[in-house]
Amino acid sequence: MARYIFITGGVVSSLGKGLASAALGALLQARGYTVRLRKLDPYLNVDPGTMSPFEHGEVFVTDDGAETDLDLGHYERFTGVSARRTDSVSSGRIYSNVLEKERRGEYLGKTIQVIPHVTNEIKEFLAIGDDEVDFMLCEIGGTVGDIEGLPFFEAIRQFTHERPRGQCILMHLTLLPYLTASGELKTKPTQHSVKELQSIGLAPDVLVCRSEQPIPEKERAKIALFCNVRPDHVIPAYDLKSIYEAPLAYHRAGLDQAALDAFGISPAPRPDLSRWEDVLDRLNNAEGEVRVAIVGKYTQLEDAYKSIAEALTHGGMANRVRVRADWVDSEKLEGEGAHLLDGYHGIIVPGGFGERGTEGMVTAAKYAREKDVPYLGICLGMQMAVIEAARNLAGMADAGSEEFDHEAGESRCTPVVYHLREWVQGNYTVQRKPTDDKGGTMRLGAYTAVLAPGSKISEIYDGALEIEDRHRHRYEVDGKYRDRLEKAGLKFSGMSPDGKLPEVIEYPDHPWFIGVQSHPELKSKPFRPAPLFAGFVRAAMQGARLV
Repeated sequence: MARYIFITGGVVSSLGKGLASAALGALLQARGYTVRLRKLDPYLNVDPGTMSPFEHGEVFVTDDGAETDLDLGHYERFTGVSARRTDSVSSGRIYSNVLEKERRGEYLGKTIQVIPHVTNEIKEFLAIGDDEVDFMLCEIGGTVGDIEGLPFFEAIRQFTHERPRGQCILMHLTLLPYLTASGELKTKPTQHSVKELQSIGLAPDVLVCRSEQPIPEKERAKIALFCNVRPDHVIPAYDLKSIYEAPLAYHRAGLDQAALDAFGISPAPRPDLSRWEDVLDRLNNAEGEVRVAIVGKYTQLEDAYKSIAEALTHGGMANRVRVRADWVDSEKLEGEGAHLLDGYHGIIVPGGFGERGTEGMVTAAKYAREKDVPYLGICLGMQMAVIEAARNLAGMADAGSEEFDHEAGESRCTPVVYHLREWVQGNYTVQRKPTDDKGGTMRLGAYTAVLAPGSKISEIYDGALEIEDRHRHRYEVDGKYRDRLEKAGLKFSGMSPDGKLPEVIEYPDHPWFIGVQSHPELKSKPFRPAPLFAGFVRAAMQGARLV
């Protein structure tokens, strides 16, 4: 059976629970243990798939097609363990499962209640795959005391008591605010947060205290005394220049040792931290800088493109350069023109939904094509590059996307991008209609692309003729325009195995211009960068004359 570490937060949100969980998972791996990380979100959405990026940040997609919280991206990037559908659950999913069971009569006519029916459903979710790993790290979203989170906390309380003694511990993150006027770190918010936990039957074994100032030993001793934890289990968490400093920083602070002590694992295996030392060496000893413009429609919230930003950092590590990414609002390009892209060594147009800002993305694709600037179009970014080629190279002045016509409620263009109604998934065919529900109905998860021999995309993947990446889209480039576009110079260098769905486009006579329907950023790791991002950064270096 796996040992369980439950990670909760108090005082305020956004303290870094996801990062602390991922770092602890990486440290346990460094000691030779196997880990899996999970996220339990109290919101009532079934999953974040229908949420606006402004509301919740990016949606992270797993190989098996689950739309999940962006924290699962942190888990994958730090541990290299591919997340699964069973690694993310929300209150909405839990309640939906309970109500479906009630409708099927599985509760034998009983009155359905939060306790035991909802909490039992949560406990069943927690126990999935607990014989596969040494440690299961489960992060609970939100903060202690949130009304939506109470069933999760109660389920954890029950789960802990039902398991053998010493098999579960609780790690709690809190804030130590610094009052400039008095020059003090205040411990009361942490004390009250722990008191709230204790009132629902939970007691932390490890406290991680987020602070902008060094925490004096006197204050750590005070927190330990009032919160009933050992002094060496009060772990400071300070602001870092890069998230990839977190594993080494938390190790120096004693987080992994505190967790193992709480389980009574002694002596513990010594950690091999060479992987993270190499990551930091590449990050801190860059040999130059390239400037990259990310032209998107959600640029006001960087978390909307979290995986792309991290994949760019990984691409920089692979080439030992620093990537300076600037967020360029695609709507500004529409109003102010392509000159906003002057001086950049590379351009990325990421995914998105809806018509707003897309003409700016078309402008960015045209600028990159005409100026020989390295271009990486991802999902919508590939579709906009195809529309640009259709308009300006293939003579289709009214080329556009069926998505925008659906949004407007009228037909206004020749749709070189259309609503995907049918595709092959495994051994069966999936069919969709524009009127279907929005949630979970896209082409989701890992799909294979067959690459053209000798193409640039094949060279980037070391001559591979098949690659697999994750998808999240319901609109697709229409293959019936392939011949016309290829005659104009745009090569379709990657297709689905059945030859029906365009997966990759490129310009053979351009230094580096590639569009992909998939999201390669989702599988990028600091110690195993996505090949497309490593290649893109290298092309940007050549443009900047760094190589």
